[in-house]
Amino acid sequence: MSTLPAFRPRFPWIGGDLQTIRNNLVGKAPALSGTIRLTLPMSDGSGDELLAALNMPDDDHGKPLVILIHGLTGDEDSTNIATSAAWHRRRGHPVLRLNLRGAGPSRGLTRQHYHAGRSADLRDALKALPTDLKRRGVFITGTSLGGNLVLKFLAENEGCAGVIAGASISAPIDLKAAQVRIMAPRNRIYHRHLFKTMTDDAALSSGTHRALYDANAGRIHTIYDFDDLIVAPGNGFTGADDYYRRSSAAPLVDRITIPTLVIHARSDPWIPAAAYVNRLWPEGGPTLLLTADGGHVGFHGAGDAIPWHNHAIAAFFDKMLK
Repeated sequence: MSTLPAFRPRFPWIGGDLQTIRNNLVGKAPALSGTIRLTLPMSDGSGDELLAALNMPDDDHGKPLVILIHGLTGDEDSTNIATSAAWHRRRGHPVLRLNLRGAGPSRGLTRQHYHAGRSADLRDALKALPTDLKRRGVFITGTSLGGNLVLKFLAENEGCAGVIAGASISAPIDLKAAQVRIMAPRNRIYHRHLFKTMTDDAALSSGTHRALYDANAGRIHTIYDFDDLIVAPGNGFTGADDYYRRSSAAPLVDRITIPTLVIHARSDPWIPAAAYVNRLWPEGGPTLLLTADGGHVGFHGAGDAIPWHNHAIAAFFDKMLK
C-alpha cells in the first residue's frame, strides 16, 4: 500500500463532520444500467431471501466479482454503494450490491431483519450465487455496519471458499463504543437522523421486526432502546449489551487469514478510533489504513471525485491478483 497517495480532504469538505455529511448535502448516486436482479435464499428455514443487484462490466476482463455490503439504514442505492459499484465496474469487475434482510427492495418481504453480527447471511448469499459468477474469485467489501459484518464473516472462516480478499470502511468493530459515541450530546443531530430512519424502516418492515416494533414503539426513544427492545429479542440476545458484545468484530479480527484491508479515519464522528488504535495488528493479519481525516464513510479527497477509499481498495485488490 506504500504506492497509495496519502489522503488529503477536498475543499470545502474539511474535518470529520463535513466529510461525513457531504453525500447528504450534494452527493448523487450514479446511474447503473443493465442491472440484473438476483434472489439468494437463506438456509435458516425462515423462507427469507436476500435481494441483490448485479452489474456486469461493459467488457469481460476476467476479473473477480466484487460484492458490496451496505451500512445501517442503507441499501443497494445508497450513494456510497452506488459510487463504489460504478467505480469497480468501470475497472472491469462484475459488481454485486447485496441488500441485507429487510433492506431496500426487500423491505416488508422478509420475516427477519439484518443486524451487525448476522454473518451467516453472507455465507448463505455466497453459497447461493451462481457458480459461474464466482469462478474467478470474489472480493467482498463492507461499509460501516456492513464492514463489521464482513470482518466477522472473514474471521469465522466458514463459507469463505473462493474469497480472495476483503475490505471494510468505517466499521463499528466495537459496537458498544459506537453506540455510546452516536448518543453523545455532540452527535444529537446524527442520532436523531439515524433513529428516525431506523424506526421508519421498522414501521414498514414485516415479521418479527415489525411485531416487536409495534409492541414497543412507545418505549423506544434512543438507538440503545431500539437495539435493546427490537434487535436483541428478535435475534436471540438477552439485551442490547449482549448484542453488542457478541456481534462486534474487534475480538475476532486476529482470526482473519484472508488478505483484508481495514480503513478508518481518526476524524470519524460516529466510530471512535480507539478500537483500531488500542490494539496490536499482527503481521500477516488484516492491514490497517488509518487516516487523520475522512469522517464516516467520507474520504472525499483532493483532486478526485471518486472517494479515496475506493482507490485504496482497488490498489489492495490489484495487489492480491498480482
